Amino acid sequence: MVVCRLYQGNCEGKYMEKNTFLASFGMIGLRLIEKFGLNSYRFAKRLGIHIKSTNNIDIRLPGNIVDAGFKSAMDQISDPAFALRAAECWHPSHFKALGYAWLASGSLYTALGRLERFICIPAGQALIKCQDTEAGLCVIYESGRGDNSLGHTMADFGLSLIISMCRVNMGGAVQLYSVNLKRSQPLDSSPYERFFQCDITFGAKADGFVLPWSVANRPLLTANADFAQIFDDILVGELEKISGADLVHRCKRYLIDNISSGEPSEDRLAEDMAMSRRTLQRKLAEHGLTYRIILDKIRHDMALKYLGTPDKSLTEIAFLLGFSEQSAFARAFRRWSGISPSTYRNT
Repeated sequence: MVVCRLYQGNCEGKYMEKNTFLASFGMIGLRLIEKFGLNSYRFAKRLGIHIKSTNNIDIRLPGNIVDAGFKSAMDQISDPAFALRAAECWHPSHFKALGYAWLASGSLYTALGRLERFICIPAGQALIKCQDTEAGLCVIYESGRGDNSLGHTMADFGLSLIISMCRVNMGGAVQLYSVNLKRSQPLDSSPYERFFQCDITFGAKADGFVLPWSVANRPLLTANADFAQIFDDILVGELEKISGADLVHRCKRYLIDNISSGEPSEDRLAEDMAMSRRTLQRKLAEHGLTYRIILDKIRHDMALKYLGTPDKSLTEIAFLLGFSEQSAFARAFRRWSGISPSTYRNT
């Protein structure tokens, strides 16, 4: 079983100004419950949704409806693995431009990179992190609902969709290297074994899977670079439109996630925010902020937390905060607090 560096933290990285999701994306859930004998019209009505709205690609619905919908489905469907059948219920149009950009991707590696970058457009609170490992591409999925029954069910839903999307792009079966799930070992694990068809670790620290490099990098017959670029341009505009004042929060999350690998560059931050460096600077300035101000505040807050943990040395803390040496951390901390890190720890 491959061990990859799991995504740390929660799904705050790409929240939108208001936690919303595409109404058309909600159609997947309605199709899913119909497979278990529930009436989608009455189900949607109880959630306060007019079912016709799910056909409108421009309507966004509040994220709390997602939670209420999943909780209601969990109460009414006896099969604890029911959300895996979401793989049977999606269509590219449910993801708007992202669905078609996915189909036009050159490989699953680039397709999953697109999904990582733009997943918040259809799915709001969901977060994906792709990490290179020796065994293959490690894809971590966060629903943002925690390590509980709701979070586990939503992870089943999200992972089943992603893997089904991979299978569609490949034109059939996709051999996974391994799957990790936060949920405890179920009494009947056969639905998971049938769907994933690989080694599964239950009770893991994160939900995700590893895609072998031979699969991740294989050229796709449906690849179309021109179409992919057209849809990417649409997605960047859509992301810009819906992210709004949440930009500062997303910047903070990106820096927190990447700081231990060294000081994240402003260029890389701008790229992750799907905008140019100059645009990022202008938008942060509208909030009276700069890249450096945000980075310093994050480092200061994290330093205070780490210094309250006696089992971490000053050198270790310096590296965790992205400093190349302890002396650089000490100078920065003195600038922030007026005292040295050791003095702060001993007071």
